Amino acid sequence: MSFDLTTCATSRAVILVEGMSDQAALETLAERRGRALAAEGISIVRMAGATNVGRFVELLGPRGLGVRLAGLCDAAEEGYFRRALERAGLGSGMSRADREAHGFYVCTADLEDELIRALGTAAVEQIIQAQGEIRSFRIFQKQPAQQRRSPERQLHRFMGTRSGRKSQYARLLAGALDLTRVPRPLDRVLAYV
Repeated sequence: MSFDLTTCATSRAVILVEGMSDQAALETLAERRGRALAAEGISIVRMAGATNVGRFVELLGPRGLGVRLAGLCDAAEEGYFRRALERAGLGSGMSRADREAHGFYVCTADLEDELIRALGTAAVEQIIQAQGEIRSFRIFQKQPAQQRRSPERQLHRFMGTRSGRKSQYARLLAGALDLTRVPRPLDRVLAYV
């Protein structure tokens, strides 16, 4: 977990994310847009999973240190974020639009899905080729469990087959995005802070 209470307490804003790949993508996009988040007083906190969001919202949010919070999560984890924001007193029966008004955004499926969709499979395969992993990916595609999946789902699964690969590709894919086509949740969470 990447969490330094002292840094967060002195931050102007904190973006809560599930893991390393989310942090890597957001840092890359911010850098590409000429933003130095640390210099702006913005921290990205990896929570080691969405189930921990309540703890971080209580500690850092309005009932805790009062730091301006934002967040990014996968669609499957949206409920954890909704409940944490409601427990923190930010509203009840919150819709997605309500949570977005408080700076919390949801990836359609997850981060990898957003990035693959924004770039397209051909561009993602070119990035895999540039990393010297296209042969591994082609072998992976031939596995019986992968043959019925779409190319997008194969790419998504491939990125999770080795430790550190999700973060590696999150940074590379975010680095390859056309800055006018940044997936909405990533674009909005950075704009919020």
